[in-house]
Amino acid sequence: MAIPSPKHPSYRIGILLIDGFALMSYASAVEPLRAANLLAGQTLYDVHHLSENDRAAVSSSGAVVNATLPLDARHRLDCVLVVAGGDPGSYKNARVLRWLQRMAARGTLLGGISGGPLILARAGVMAERRMTVHWEHAEALLEISPSLIIERTLYVWDRDRLTCAGGIAPLDVMHALITKHHGSEFARRVSDWFMHTDVRPSGGPQRAGLAERYGVTNLTLLNAIEAMENHIADPLDLTQLATLSGLSARQLNRLFAEQLQASTMGFYRNLRLAKAQALVTQTPLSITEIALATGFASSAHLSACFRHRYDAPPSSLRKKTVSIGSTA
Repeated sequence: MAIPSPKHPSYRIGILLIDGFALMSYASAVEPLRAANLLAGQTLYDVHHLSENDRAAVSSSGAVVNATLPLDARHRLDCVLVVAGGDPGSYKNARVLRWLQRMAARGTLLGGISGGPLILARAGVMAERRMTVHWEHAEALLEISPSLIIERTLYVWDRDRLTCAGGIAPLDVMHALITKHHGSEFARRVSDWFMHTDVRPSGGPQRAGLAERYGVTNLTLLNAIEAMENHIADPLDLTQLATLSGLSARQLNRLFAEQLQASTMGFYRNLRLAKAQALVTQTPLSITEIALATGFASSAHLSACFRHRYDAPPSSLRKKTVSIGSTA
Protein backbone atom coordinates (compact mmCIF):
# COMPACT_ATOMS: atom_id res chain seq x y z
CA MET A 1 0.00 0.00 0.00
CA ALA A 2 1.41 3.39 -1.03
CA ILE A 3 2.50 5.67 1.82
CA PRO A 4 3.20 9.40 1.31
CA SER A 5 6.87 10.35 1.32
CA PRO A 6 8.24 11.20 4.80
CA LYS A 7 9.61 14.41 3.29
CA HIS A 8 6.16 15.65 2.30
CA PRO A 9 5.52 18.97 4.11
CA SER A 10 2.59 19.21 6.50
CA TYR A 11 -0.52 20.92 5.15
CA ARG A 12 -1.77 23.42 7.75
CA ILE A 13 -5.56 23.51 8.15
CA GLY A 14 -7.44 25.89 10.42
CA ILE A 15 -10.95 24.83 11.41
CA LEU A 16 -12.98 27.86 12.46
CA LEU A 17 -15.90 26.65 14.60
CA ILE A 18 -18.88 28.98 14.98
CA ASP A 19 -21.01 28.48 18.10
CA GLY A 20 -23.92 26.20 17.28
CA PHE A 21 -21.93 24.07 14.82
CA ALA A 22 -23.00 20.44 14.32
CA LEU A 23 -20.69 17.77 15.71
CA MET A 24 -21.45 15.46 12.77
CA SER A 25 -20.19 17.99 10.22
CA TYR A 26 -17.13 18.81 12.31
CA ALA A 27 -16.18 15.17 12.95
CA SER A 28 -16.68 14.23 9.29
CA ALA A 29 -14.14 16.89 8.36
CA VAL A 30 -11.49 16.43 11.05
CA GLU A 31 -11.44 12.64 11.50
CA PRO A 32 -10.21 11.76 7.98
CA LEU A 33 -7.31 14.17 8.55
CA ARG A 34 -6.45 12.45 11.83
CA ALA A 35 -6.66 9.04 10.16
CA ALA A 36 -4.44 10.19 7.28
CA ASN A 37 -1.76 11.18 9.80
CA LEU A 38 -2.13 7.89 11.65
CA LEU A 39 -1.97 5.70 8.55
CA ALA A 40 0.97 7.62 7.09
CA GLY A 41 2.90 7.56 10.36
CA GLN A 42 3.60 11.28 10.04
CA THR A 43 1.80 14.63 10.24
CA LEU A 44 0.44 15.11 6.76
CA TYR A 45 -2.22 17.49 8.07
CA ASP A 46 -1.40 19.95 10.84
CA VAL A 47 -4.88 20.78 12.16
CA HIS A 48 -5.61 23.83 14.33
CA HIS A 49 -8.91 24.97 15.86
CA LEU A 50 -10.10 28.56 15.98
CA SER A 51 -13.15 30.18 17.55
CA GLU A 52 -14.86 33.56 17.59
CA ASN A 53 -13.61 34.36 21.09
CA ASP A 54 -10.17 32.70 20.78
CA ARG A 55 -11.04 30.38 23.67
CA ALA A 56 -13.56 27.70 22.70
CA ALA A 57 -16.61 26.98 20.55
CA VAL A 58 -19.78 25.25 21.71
CA SER A 59 -21.58 22.81 19.40
CA SER A 60 -25.35 22.55 19.00
CA SER A 61 -25.28 19.57 21.37
CA GLY A 62 -23.27 21.39 24.03
CA ALA A 63 -19.88 19.82 23.32
CA VAL A 64 -16.97 22.22 23.70
CA VAL A 65 -13.93 22.36 21.41
CA ASN A 66 -11.02 24.46 22.64
CA ALA A 67 -9.26 26.86 20.29
CA THR A 68 -5.59 26.12 19.64
CA LEU A 69 -4.90 29.31 17.66
CA PRO A 70 -6.25 32.85 18.00
CA LEU A 71 -7.72 34.68 15.03
CA ASP A 72 -4.52 36.32 13.83
CA ALA A 73 -3.65 37.18 10.25
CA ARG A 74 0.02 36.41 10.95
CA HIS A 75 -0.61 32.66 11.09
CA ARG A 76 0.34 30.71 7.98
CA LEU A 77 -2.54 28.45 7.08
CA ASP A 78 -2.89 26.62 3.78
CA CYS A 79 -6.64 26.12 4.26
CA VAL A 80 -9.38 27.49 6.52
CA LEU A 81 -12.66 25.59 6.96
CA VAL A 82 -15.60 27.43 8.55
CA VAL A 83 -18.05 25.07 10.25
CA ALA A 84 -21.37 26.64 11.29
CA GLY A 85 -24.97 25.76 12.07
CA GLY A 86 -27.84 27.57 13.75
CA ASP A 87 -28.67 30.80 11.90
CA PRO A 88 -25.58 31.69 9.86
CA GLY A 89 -27.65 33.88 7.55
CA SER A 90 -27.71 36.62 10.18
CA TYR A 91 -24.05 36.29 11.15
CA LYS A 92 -22.43 39.68 11.79
CA ASN A 93 -19.20 39.16 13.75
CA ALA A 94 -17.09 41.86 12.10
CA ARG A 95 -13.81 40.53 13.49
CA VAL A 96 -14.36 37.08 11.97
CA LEU A 97 -15.50 38.51 8.64
CA ARG A 98 -12.46 40.81 8.40
CA TRP A 99 -10.15 37.91 9.25
CA LEU A 100 -11.67 35.80 6.47
CA GLN A 101 -11.19 38.69 4.05
CA ARG A 102 -7.52 38.90 5.01
CA MET A 103 -7.08 35.17 4.53
CA ALA A 104 -8.73 35.41 1.11
CA ALA A 105 -6.36 38.25 0.15
CA ARG A 106 -3.47 35.94 1.03
CA GLY A 107 -4.71 33.32 -1.41
CA THR A 108 -5.61 30.82 1.31
CA LEU A 109 -7.99 28.03 0.33
CA LEU A 110 -11.23 28.97 2.11
CA GLY A 111 -13.93 26.40 2.80
CA GLY A 112 -17.36 26.39 4.37
CA ILE A 113 -19.20 23.41 5.82
CA SER A 114 -22.96 23.18 6.50
CA GLY A 115 -23.82 26.83 7.30
CA GLY A 116 -20.20 27.91 6.83
CA PRO A 117 -20.68 28.94 3.17
CA LEU A 118 -23.12 31.63 4.33
CA ILE A 119 -20.43 33.14 6.52
CA LEU A 120 -18.01 33.13 3.59
CA ALA A 121 -20.70 34.89 1.54
CA ARG A 122 -21.21 37.40 4.37
CA ALA A 123 -17.47 38.10 4.25
CA GLY A 124 -17.79 38.86 0.53
CA VAL A 125 -15.26 36.24 -0.57
CA MET A 126 -17.53 34.08 -2.77
CA ALA A 127 -17.90 36.42 -5.75
CA GLU A 128 -17.59 34.62 -9.09
CA ARG A 129 -17.20 31.28 -7.32
CA ARG A 130 -19.55 28.31 -7.60
CA MET A 131 -20.73 27.11 -4.20
CA THR A 132 -23.12 24.91 -2.26
CA VAL A 133 -24.64 24.91 1.21
CA HIS A 134 -26.85 22.73 3.41
CA TRP A 135 -30.36 22.71 1.95
CA GLU A 136 -31.72 24.26 5.16
CA HIS A 137 -29.72 27.43 4.49
CA ALA A 138 -30.13 27.69 0.71
CA GLU A 139 -32.83 30.37 0.77
CA ALA A 140 -30.91 32.47 3.29
CA LEU A 141 -27.87 32.29 1.03
CA LEU A 142 -29.86 33.67 -1.90
CA GLU A 143 -31.01 36.57 0.25
CA ILE A 144 -27.39 37.56 0.92
CA SER A 145 -26.76 37.96 -2.80
CA PRO A 146 -28.98 36.80 -5.69
CA SER A 147 -25.92 36.73 -7.95
CA LEU A 148 -24.19 33.92 -6.03
CA ILE A 149 -23.64 30.76 -8.12
CA ILE A 150 -25.35 28.16 -5.94
CA GLU A 151 -25.42 24.46 -6.77
CA ARG A 152 -27.57 22.00 -4.80
CA THR A 153 -24.80 19.41 -4.49
CA LEU A 154 -22.72 17.67 -1.81
CA TYR A 155 -19.73 19.92 -2.30
CA VAL A 156 -18.19 22.32 -4.79
CA TRP A 157 -14.48 22.93 -5.26
CA ASP A 158 -13.97 26.06 -7.34
CA ARG A 159 -10.34 27.18 -7.46
CA ASP A 160 -9.55 28.60 -3.99
CA ARG A 161 -13.00 27.97 -2.50
CA LEU A 162 -14.37 24.68 -1.16
CA THR A 163 -17.96 24.57 0.09
CA CYS A 164 -19.83 21.58 1.49
CA ALA A 165 -23.42 20.83 2.48
CA GLY A 166 -22.41 19.33 5.85
CA GLY A 167 -23.65 16.18 7.57
CA ILE A 168 -21.43 13.31 6.41
CA ALA A 169 -20.59 15.05 3.11
CA PRO A 170 -17.23 16.30 4.54
CA LEU A 171 -16.09 12.65 4.38
CA ASP A 172 -16.38 12.92 0.59
CA VAL A 173 -14.69 16.33 0.58
CA MET A 174 -11.74 15.06 2.59
CA HIS A 175 -11.43 12.09 0.24
CA ALA A 176 -11.09 14.55 -2.65
CA LEU A 177 -8.57 16.67 -0.71
CA ILE A 178 -6.43 13.68 0.30
CA THR A 179 -6.61 12.30 -3.25
CA LYS A 180 -5.33 15.60 -4.61
CA HIS A 181 -2.41 15.65 -2.17
CA HIS A 182 -1.47 11.97 -1.89
CA GLY A 183 -3.22 10.02 -4.64
CA SER A 184 -6.35 7.90 -4.89
CA GLU A 185 -4.83 4.75 -3.39
CA PHE A 186 -3.94 6.40 -0.08
CA ALA A 187 -7.24 8.34 0.00
CA ARG A 188 -9.14 5.08 -0.45
CA ARG A 189 -7.24 3.59 2.48
CA VAL A 190 -8.34 6.53 4.67
CA SER A 191 -11.97 6.17 3.55
CA ASP A 192 -11.90 2.44 4.23
CA TRP A 193 -10.75 3.23 7.79
CA PHE A 194 -14.23 4.68 8.39
CA MET A 195 -16.10 2.04 6.36
CA HIS A 196 -16.74 4.87 3.91
CA THR A 197 -16.54 2.49 0.98
CA ASP A 198 -19.03 4.30 -1.26
CA VAL A 199 -17.29 7.63 -1.80
CA ARG A 200 -19.66 10.05 -3.49
CA PRO A 201 -18.72 12.56 -6.20
CA SER A 202 -19.09 16.29 -5.64
CA GLY A 203 -22.29 16.39 -7.73
CA GLY A 204 -24.30 13.87 -5.66
CA PRO A 205 -26.81 13.15 -4.40
CA GLN A 206 -29.13 15.62 -6.11
CA ARG A 207 -28.28 14.05 -9.43
CA ALA A 208 -27.30 10.53 -10.43
CA GLY A 209 -23.84 9.29 -9.57
CA LEU A 210 -20.97 9.36 -12.05
CA ALA A 211 -21.38 5.69 -12.95
CA GLU A 212 -25.05 6.19 -13.84
CA ARG A 213 -24.49 9.47 -15.68
CA TYR A 214 -21.71 8.19 -17.91
CA GLY A 215 -22.55 4.51 -18.03
CA VAL A 216 -19.13 3.36 -16.81
CA THR A 217 -18.01 1.37 -13.77
CA ASN A 218 -14.23 1.50 -14.11
CA LEU A 219 -13.00 3.02 -10.82
CA THR A 220 -9.92 4.61 -12.39
CA LEU A 221 -12.06 6.32 -15.01
CA LEU A 222 -14.54 7.52 -12.39
CA ASN A 223 -11.68 8.94 -10.29
CA ALA A 224 -10.42 10.86 -13.31
CA ILE A 225 -13.87 12.28 -14.06
CA GLU A 226 -14.33 13.27 -10.41
CA ALA A 227 -10.98 15.10 -10.52
CA MET A 228 -12.22 16.95 -13.61
CA GLU A 229 -15.46 17.96 -11.89
CA ASN A 230 -13.44 19.25 -8.92
CA HIS A 231 -11.30 21.38 -11.23
CA ILE A 232 -13.66 23.15 -13.60
CA ALA A 233 -12.27 26.67 -13.14
CA ASP A 234 -8.63 25.57 -12.78
CA PRO A 235 -8.29 22.69 -15.28
CA LEU A 236 -5.69 20.03 -14.68
CA ASP A 237 -3.44 18.97 -17.53
CA LEU A 238 -3.23 15.44 -18.90
CA THR A 239 -0.15 14.59 -16.85
CA GLN A 240 -1.84 15.68 -13.62
CA LEU A 241 -4.97 13.68 -14.40
CA ALA A 242 -2.91 10.63 -15.22
CA THR A 243 -0.92 10.95 -11.98
CA LEU A 244 -4.10 11.22 -9.90
CA SER A 245 -5.49 8.17 -11.72
CA GLY A 246 -2.35 6.09 -11.25
CA LEU A 247 -1.88 5.60 -15.01
CA SER A 248 0.34 6.97 -17.74
CA ALA A 249 -1.13 9.65 -19.99
CA ARG A 250 -1.25 7.15 -22.85
CA GLN A 251 -3.09 4.56 -20.76
CA LEU A 252 -5.62 7.15 -19.55
CA ASN A 253 -6.30 8.31 -23.11
CA ARG A 254 -6.82 4.71 -24.19
CA LEU A 255 -9.27 4.14 -21.32
CA PHE A 256 -11.33 7.22 -22.24
CA ALA A 257 -11.34 6.24 -25.92
CA GLU A 258 -12.45 2.67 -25.18
CA GLN A 259 -15.20 3.50 -22.69
CA LEU A 260 -16.34 7.04 -23.55
CA GLN A 261 -15.28 7.36 -27.21
CA ALA A 262 -13.41 10.58 -26.50
CA SER A 263 -9.92 11.73 -25.67
CA THR A 264 -9.27 12.58 -22.03
CA MET A 265 -8.88 16.31 -22.63
CA GLY A 266 -11.70 16.40 -25.18
CA PHE A 267 -14.05 14.90 -22.59
CA TYR A 268 -12.76 17.40 -20.01
CA ARG A 269 -13.35 20.36 -22.35
CA ASN A 270 -16.92 19.23 -23.03
CA LEU A 271 -17.51 18.91 -19.29
CA ARG A 272 -16.41 22.52 -18.80
CA LEU A 273 -18.50 23.68 -21.75
CA ALA A 274 -21.58 22.00 -20.27
CA LYS A 275 -20.97 23.94 -17.05
CA ALA A 276 -20.56 27.14 -19.06
CA GLN A 277 -23.86 26.45 -20.84
CA ALA A 278 -25.61 26.04 -17.48
CA LEU A 279 -24.13 29.30 -16.19
CA VAL A 280 -25.19 31.15 -19.35
CA THR A 281 -28.81 30.07 -18.96
CA GLN A 282 -29.10 30.11 -15.17
CA THR A 283 -27.05 33.09 -13.95
CA PRO A 284 -26.59 36.79 -14.78
CA LEU A 285 -22.80 36.42 -14.97
CA SER A 286 -21.08 38.05 -17.93
CA ILE A 287 -19.49 35.86 -20.60
CA THR A 288 -16.07 36.94 -19.32
CA GLU A 289 -17.00 35.87 -15.77
CA ILE A 290 -18.32 32.55 -17.05
CA ALA A 291 -15.11 31.97 -18.99
CA LEU A 292 -13.13 32.52 -15.78
CA ALA A 293 -15.43 30.21 -13.80
CA THR A 294 -15.02 27.39 -16.32
CA GLY A 295 -11.29 27.60 -16.96
CA PHE A 296 -11.17 29.31 -20.36
CA ALA A 297 -8.46 31.87 -21.07
CA SER A 298 -10.88 34.58 -22.22
CA SER A 299 -14.43 35.22 -23.36
CA ALA A 300 -13.22 34.88 -26.95
CA HIS A 301 -11.70 31.46 -26.21
CA LEU A 302 -14.92 30.31 -24.53
CA SER A 303 -17.06 31.62 -27.40
CA ALA A 304 -14.95 29.83 -30.00
CA CYS A 305 -15.09 26.49 -28.16
CA PHE A 306 -18.78 26.99 -27.36
CA ARG A 307 -19.63 27.67 -31.00
CA HIS A 308 -17.73 24.57 -32.11
CA ARG A 309 -19.58 22.44 -29.54
CA TYR A 310 -23.10 23.91 -29.76
CA ASP A 311 -23.12 25.59 -33.20
CA ALA A 312 -23.85 28.95 -31.58
CA PRO A 313 -22.01 31.47 -29.38
CA PRO A 314 -22.99 31.66 -25.71
CA SER A 315 -24.36 35.19 -26.19
CA SER A 316 -27.04 33.94 -28.60
CA LEU A 317 -28.14 31.27 -26.13
CA ARG A 318 -28.51 33.92 -23.44
CA LYS A 319 -30.59 36.13 -25.74
CA LYS A 320 -32.82 33.17 -26.54
CA THR A 321 -33.27 32.39 -22.85
CA VAL A 322 -34.13 35.99 -22.01
CA SER A 323 -36.60 36.12 -24.89
CA ILE A 324 -38.37 32.96 -23.76
CA GLY A 325 -38.51 34.24 -20.19
CA SER A 326 -39.99 37.59 -21.24
CA THR A 327 -42.96 35.98 -22.99
CA ALA A 328 -43.98 33.80 -20.08
